[in-house]
Amino acid sequence: MAEVKIQDGIIKVVELDVQDTKAAAVLAEYPEARWPEVTRRAIKIGLGYLKGGAQD
Repeated sequence: MAEVKIQDGIIKVVELDVQDTKAAAVLAEYPEARWPEVTRRAIKIGLGYLKGGAQD
């Protein structure tokens, strides 16, 4: 289980494992040096998509 913290508007995720071969294949298309940036953007987009769904 990942450790997730929010501090001063910054989300910090430690030891996150995502078991998704399709997502891994998409990420592998980018140079490894860009993986943190691509992952950060994907999480930001995903959380934006979920906005307002916490009450469901």
